[in-house]
Amino acid sequence: MSRIGSHPVPIPDNVRVTVADSLVSVEGPRGTLERRFPGSMSISQENGQLKVERPSNERRHREIHGLSRSLLANMVIGVSEGFSKTLELVGVGYRARQNGNGVTLSVMFSHPVEIRPPDGIELEVEGNNRIHVRGIDKQAVGQTAAQIRSVRPPNVYTGKGVRYAGEEIHLKPGKSARRAEG
Repeated sequence: MSRIGSHPVPIPDNVRVTVADSLVSVEGPRGTLERRFPGSMSISQENGQLKVERPSNERRHREIHGLSRSLLANMVIGVSEGFSKTLELVGVGYRARQNGNGVTLSVMFSHPVEIRPPDGIELEVEGNNRIHVRGIDKQAVGQTAAQIRSVRPPNVYTGKGVRYAGEEIHLKPGKSARRAEG
């Protein structure tokens, strides 16, 4: 039995869920999300909770049972609370600047890098070295944050670059440290 798939998803009071066959629409104070789930999964709404059930114990059904429940829970959380990721720019001369709804990064390239967010995602610069990525779709927030990080990932020797807030970078020893060991 799926451990995650068997848990019901609680629906907050300010969220409205519509289930029509395999199409689920979730509407809340932050917006509306729609997703089509596999037709084999049955999604039911009762007593302020959403339940996902699978038709059999086949491998394919077991695989998508927990996934469907997690995607459904993320939709409910997204429209009620939203998702956020924070990125930090570490290094001398590394800075971010708000540019309309996008962000311009100066990360030691010969040119500034412009980032335009997809629909439903908002970028906010705090100070000149923190970027907040916010939205209601968890996948889109994570993908946008990963694209910003990929502009200049942290250097393994110095630690400079764009990193997630709280991310630990394990630095490698340089050549002089290697020579001293041997």
